[in-house]
Amino acid sequence: MSQFENVTVVREANIYFDGKVTSRTVIFKDGTKKTLGIMLPGDYEFGTKEKEVMEILSGELDVLLPGKEWQNIKGGESFDVPTESRFRLKVQKVTDYCCSYIG
Repeated sequence: MSQFENVTVVREANIYFDGKVTSRTVIFKDGTKKTLGIMLPGDYEFGTKEKEVMEILSGELDVLLPGKEWQNIKGGESFDVPTESRFRLKVQKVTDYCCSYIG
């Protein structure tokens, strides 16, 4: 899906790691949410409360998920992040992403 219809966008950005990772929250009529963001090259660690599906729209990164090996992900690919977990990213190129939160 290249665009979202009939949504609410939270005006304030989510800013992490001194602005190297940013996103905007999109809320759908049914209450589900996604974030759309950009990650600059670097090493990052995130924690999540909910299950997430990270779609990489463009760019390239390596992800280390709990109990897994490092995995290379490129634009057009995605990965799932388990509930209540931490994961690491090594962003190789400027990366455009869409994160869906699965309640």
